[in-house]
Amino acid sequence: MNSKMIFSNVLRFALILLVQVFILKRIVLMLDGRPSFQILFYPVFLMILPFKTPRIALMLIGFLMGIFIDMFYTPLGLHAGALVLMGYARPWILSFLAPRDGYNMNHSPTIKRMGRTWFLKYAASLLFLHTFFYFSLEAFTFVYIVDILWQTLTSFAISMVFILIFMQVFNPED
Repeated sequence: MNSKMIFSNVLRFALILLVQVFILKRIVLMLDGRPSFQILFYPVFLMILPFKTPRIALMLIGFLMGIFIDMFYTPLGLHAGALVLMGYARPWILSFLAPRDGYNMNHSPTIKRMGRTWFLKYAASLLFLHTFFYFSLEAFTFVYIVDILWQTLTSFAISMVFILIFMQVFNPED
């Protein structure tokens, strides 16, 4: 990575973190006194890191972002754990979705570079894994599997909308 790419990713990291903890944290729909969904936008940062980012770096960056987010949320460790899992799984999902010609390792997985359908499959796979693991950790038991699935599906849907809007509006390229 060159210094321009590092600077833009550090800036993106900080902006996504600030948006998540100061704006999106406050948007929660409650049904029967329990949260029905949360907007989990911050996984987009790991999603759009360059293809060549090593797994260990993805996991460390995910842990760092997760810990920063956890400082503003009550159950410590949930966001960090879910992002570490996502960073671990990202190379597998990328290899599963790899086009015939392979990837240009210097690029990032964006809608403009990879196409809308590819990006939708990629982002949906990672986001669903992230949200399911996050809500499973939060409940810490599968006795509440219906609640876990409900929160996973609703949070996944609204978070995916926010991620797609972000990708269309800001069109990150590096």
